[in-house]
Amino acid sequence: MDQIDREIVRLLAQDGRISFRDLGEAVHLSANAVAERFRRLCGSGVVQHIRATVDPSALGRDLHAQIEVKMAPGTSAMDFETALRHLPQVLGATLMTGSFDYAVRVACADRDDLMQLTETLRQHPGVRETYTRLILREVALPPSL
Repeated sequence: MDQIDREIVRLLAQDGRISFRDLGEAVHLSANAVAERFRRLCGSGVVQHIRATVDPSALGRDLHAQIEVKMAPGTSAMDFETALRHLPQVLGATLMTGSFDYAVRVACADRDDLMQLTETLRQHPGVRETYTRLILREVALPPSL
């Protein structure tokens, strides 16, 4: 990956809808040359997904929280992760080290929705303990390349 590829990736991270023509102008290449580089970046796994990011607040989910989850010993991580995929409030989850096993990011409609979601998680057979933190503000940082 050369400097031009890095610039293409940086520009795509800022705007996934940018055209090959506009990318080409930015990196001083033709649209066809940029398209070929893009295909190569996708094929090598550098670029994995180009997708729309939906603002949960625009869908009425203004209450954002992180729920830390401690699993019982011997619990299947795959079963828990599959259960998370079926909960519409879940934005993502991270398996981690430390006191808790997962950090689950959620966007809920209100406090009642958050309480119901937390109770649903606690009822999962592998969940031993949860700890919820409200998110006051998120700071978006560009990916470092």
